[in-house]
Amino acid sequence: MTSDVTSLQLANGLRVLLKEIHTAPIISQWIWYRVGSRDEQPGLTGVSHWVEHMQFKGTPRFPGGTLDRAISRVGGYWNAMTYIDWTTYYETLPAQEIDLALQLEADRMANSLFDPHDVEAERNVIISERQGNENEPLFQLGEQIQAAAFRAHPYGHETIGSLDDLQHIQREDLYQHYRTYYTPGNAVLALAGDFETGQLLARIQELYAGLPAGPEPVNHQVAPEPPRSEGREVIVSGPGETTYVQLAYPVPEASHPDFFPLMVLDSLLCGPSSLNMFGGGISNKTSRLYQALVDGELAVGVYGGMQATIDPFLYTILLTVHPRSRAEACLQAVEAEIERLQERPTQVEELSRAAKQARALFAYGSESISNQAFWLGYAEMFAEYAWFLEYLERLEAVTPADVQRVAQTYLRPGQRVLGIYRPTGEAHG
Repeated sequence: MTSDVTSLQLANGLRVLLKEIHTAPIISQWIWYRVGSRDEQPGLTGVSHWVEHMQFKGTPRFPGGTLDRAISRVGGYWNAMTYIDWTTYYETLPAQEIDLALQLEADRMANSLFDPHDVEAERNVIISERQGNENEPLFQLGEQIQAAAFRAHPYGHETIGSLDDLQHIQREDLYQHYRTYYTPGNAVLALAGDFETGQLLARIQELYAGLPAGPEPVNHQVAPEPPRSEGREVIVSGPGETTYVQLAYPVPEASHPDFFPLMVLDSLLCGPSSLNMFGGGISNKTSRLYQALVDGELAVGVYGGMQATIDPFLYTILLTVHPRSRAEACLQAVEAEIERLQERPTQVEELSRAAKQARALFAYGSESISNQAFWLGYAEMFAEYAWFLEYLERLEAVTPADVQRVAQTYLRPGQRVLGIYRPTGEAHG
C-alpha cells in the first residue's frame, strides 16, 4: 500500500483526496459527510438515514430517476450508506464517464429538492424497512444490546431510527439537517482510478469552488458514556426456532493504540473480521471459539468483530446456538476461552497465524479501485489516511503480552452486555 495520494483543501473547506491507479480504465468516486446517527437528538433519530434517501430524489438539474438510467447505461453503479459516524455516496464508472458523477455530487451537495410528496413517500419506505428489520431476530437483539450499552451516548440508537420518530419527523427537519451537515467544510471527496491528477483537480475546482462554505463545521463533540459498575443482560423472545447469544464489550475508538491488539484478539478468538464494507471473508475454522463451540457442537456459527468509530464503541461476539445445545452452555464455553486468554500469554505461533489472517483480510479488502477510493475517505471519518497506511505495520507489532493485556482490560463480565434471543417456535410475520 502506497501513500501516493494528492491531498488538498479548497477555500470553502472541502477536503479532496486523489489517487491515480492505471491498472484498469475505471474511476471510483466517494463523497463522505461527517454526519450519522451519532449527530441525532431524541425525537429525530433516523434523520441522517432519511436524508440519504432524499438525496436520490433529485435536483432541478438532475430530476429523480434520470441518473439511475444514465449511470446504468454507461456500465457504472452507485449507491449510498449511512452509519453512526458518517454518510457516504459513491459511483464507480468507466473512466471516460466520471464527469457525470462529479457533476451529480457537486449539484446535490447544494440543490436537493426535498419535495414534500417525496418526503411522505419515503417515510413509508423507511417505516417498511424498519418493520421488516423487526422481523429479524438479530436486529431485535442488536437493537436492545445497543440501547443497554449506551444510555447516554447517541450510539445507543440504531441508524434507521425509532418507529415513533420516523412517524413524526417532518420535511423541515430533514431539510434543516441537510443544510446543516451537507456543506463543503463537513465533507471529504475521494477518487481513485485511471485519471490525470492535474486535469481532475481542475474539474473539481470548477464544480465545487463556487459552492458557499456555509456555517462553520458542526461541533461533533459528544459527552462520553459513563463507565458502568456491573454487567447488563438483555433477553429477547420472538418468532423462529434458533437461539442466539451475543456478548458486547465496550472497547476504545479506532484512533486508540489498543484498537490494534483488539483486532488481533478478535482474529484469535473468532477469526478475522473486515473493517471494509466490501471486504471478503476468510475461514475462521482455526479460531479458538470455532474449535471450542462449533467443533464441539455447542454452536453452529461463531462471529466476532468491532467497528472503526470516532468514540468508544463495542466488540461483539455472536453465537448461533446448536439445536441440541443451550445458550448457557455456549456462554460458559466462551467465558472459559476468554479466561484462558487472560491468564496465559498466547503462543507466538498461534498469535502469528491470527495476526497474519487479520492482515490478509485487510489487504484483500483494499485491492480494488473501489476499495482504495473507499479507504481514502473512510479513514478520514475517524482518523486520517495515515491510519490506513500504518494499519498492517501496527498489526505486525502486536505481541502476546498486548493481547493478554487487552483481554484483561476490556473482556470483563462486569463491563459487558449479554444478550440472548430465545425463540418461541412461531413463524415469522
